Amino acid sequence: MDSNGAVSMSAQNKPENGNLLKTFEPYKEKKGEEYMSDRQVEHFTQILQDWKNQLMVEVDRTVNHMQDEAANFPDPADRASQEEEFSLELRTRDRERKLIKKIEKTLGRLEEGDYGFCDGCGVEIGIRRLEARPTATLCIDCKTLAEIKEKQLGH
Repeated sequence: MDSNGAVSMSAQNKPENGNLLKTFEPYKEKKGEEYMSDRQVEHFTQILQDWKNQLMVEVDRTVNHMQDEAANFPDPADRASQEEEFSLELRTRDRERKLIKKIEKTLGRLEEGDYGFCDGCGVEIGIRRLEARPTATLCIDCKTLAEIKEKQLGH
C-alpha cells in the first residue's frame, strides 16, 4: 500500500503471472450497494484492461529485445546461453498470451453480466477475492474443494 492508500497489485494481488505493476484504489462499497453494480463493473473492467495493456507492452518489449539482441555468436556456449534466454522469454510470453485470452474471456463475462458469480455454486465470489484474482470464476469454498479433489487424485 502506498502513502495514498492505493494498493499495488504486485504487492497485494499476484494475478496468474505475478507481473502486474499497475496500482489501483481498492473498491469501497457504498452502504446498500448492489453486488456487481455499474461502479463495480467499471472498477473491474479498468483493472482487467490495465492488466491486459501491460501484458501487451511486455509482448512488444520481448519482440523488440529478441530482434535487437539476436546475434550469431561464434562461441557455441554464448550461442547456447542466448538460445536458453530466448527460450525462457518465449515460454513466459506464451503463458502471458494465454493469460491475455483469459482476461479477454473475463471481460466478456463482465459485458454479459456473468462476472463475479461462482461457476460452481452461483454465489457471489466477492470484491476482495476478485481484486486479488480478477479472473477468478470460483468462490473460495468451491476453489478450495477443487484443490482438495485435485490433490487427492494426484493431478
